[in-house]
Amino acid sequence: MKHLYSTLIITVFLFISCSQSKNAENSGDKKIKVGVTLLSMQNEFIVNISDEMNKKAEELGVELISVDAEHQPLKQIEQVESFIAQKVDVIIMNPCEVEASSPAVTKALAAKIPIINVNSATSTKPTAFVGSNDVESARIAMKFIADKLGGKGNVVMIHGFMGQAAQIQREQGAKEILKQYPDLKLIAHQTGEWDRAKSMDLMQNWIQSYGTKINAVFAQNDEMGLGALKALQDAGLKDKVIVVSIDAIADALQAVKKGSLDATVFQNAKQQGAGAIETAVKIAKGQPYEKELMIPFQLVTNENVGQFLK
Repeated sequence: MKHLYSTLIITVFLFISCSQSKNAENSGDKKIKVGVTLLSMQNEFIVNISDEMNKKAEELGVELISVDAEHQPLKQIEQVESFIAQKVDVIIMNPCEVEASSPAVTKALAAKIPIINVNSATSTKPTAFVGSNDVESARIAMKFIADKLGGKGNVVMIHGFMGQAAQIQREQGAKEILKQYPDLKLIAHQTGEWDRAKSMDLMQNWIQSYGTKINAVFAQNDEMGLGALKALQDAGLKDKVIVVSIDAIADALQAVKKGSLDATVFQNAKQQGAGAIETAVKIAKGQPYEKELMIPFQLVTNENVGQFLK
């Protein structure tokens, strides 16, 4: 009887131990897997967002699968399809284009995988958006130009990739301000594709066409602004032309500090990148989250640039 009692105790003990072990295994937090597709890793601002995503993912124990869409919407859609096949928990997309990248959102939602747009928008509404109001960034930049010129003069505008949300919205914001100043004329506008070298070439062409008629340049990002700045410096015209751009990347901040770039508009890559990962984790865990997390822009001039320099 004593032997039977001992055997029973051991059996119960083993059963409890196995159950506890299994429960511990099940209750242990499963690592959240997030697929990330980015517009272009050749763009410094996007690289900054990616770096912040990686930091926040490491901090929160999230597994990231990051890929570069290389400005190709079809490639981006294929990348999202791959994430769906891999059964990731959440997808983060930095869209190539408003319309052409929208099918990726549709596919993710159809597969019941949450998708977050970071930094840029699509016409199809995702699960959440983390970024900034690009219309406002252009309003800030163009208002600075208007104030500096006293509401009169000729402006050229360098667009980013045509059809991308930032390009569309920054054009909209700039034109809203131009409407308020009838004597501020937009005499030329063309895409520089977010690229420094292409924008330098474009600015050289404009200098040949318009010469000293150009009073200001609004470039929709810093890479393009710095390209235009170099062309103006080479032509000996920078002292007569105001140049303003957007993003506040490191080179732009240094140029503002030196006084060669008149202003840039700070866009917070850290908050966008970290915010996207934090939102993904909340969604994956079934916690409340903001469907639209908007991070404000800030004007950066020679007077306050020290606050933004690392």
